[in-house]
Amino acid sequence: MLILILLETLIKDAYDPSPLQDFCVAIKDFKNGDWAEQHYVSMPKQAGNTSNPDGSNVTMINVDQILGLNTLSISLVRIGYAPYGILLVVEGTLYVGFVMANPTHCLFTKILNPGDEKTAAVAFAGLSSQNAGVITIANAAFGSNPPINPDVLAKAFQLNKNVLKYLQPRY
Repeated sequence: MLILILLETLIKDAYDPSPLQDFCVAIKDFKNGDWAEQHYVSMPKQAGNTSNPDGSNVTMINVDQILGLNTLSISLVRIGYAPYGILLVVEGTLYVGFVMANPTHCLFTKILNPGDEKTAAVAFAGLSSQNAGVITIANAAFGSNPPINPDVLAKAFQLNKNVLKYLQPRY
């Protein structure tokens, strides 16, 4: 019995908790007649500040802004990209894209040529968490404290250790 209890404490899952109700608005001080206000927010019309090293800005709309999203496990983001930002093609061409999640694994692609991306871009995305966060992979991988073992990073990203020595201090 003790072994089973020990094994169960070692098993961990990370996900939004299962809702106890199908629909549960997170209103602490409901005032009769304010129902619609608790289910509406205008998506930000103005672009966020993209003058940062990443050249992008993420504006989150989640359960904190739309209380009606509580227990629905969804949120929305508006992503702004600066001109000449994340995928700037200077020479040659880039074949870029992404693959949708389960079950279809559908591939979306585009070929970018030099000079294609001269203006700011905006994307809207739906996320499968009611309180999703934003993670910058480079900052997390190369700027962790304490630093991730360079041997692990070199293998994971298929990089030379000298490249890692160059990257890690920048994050």
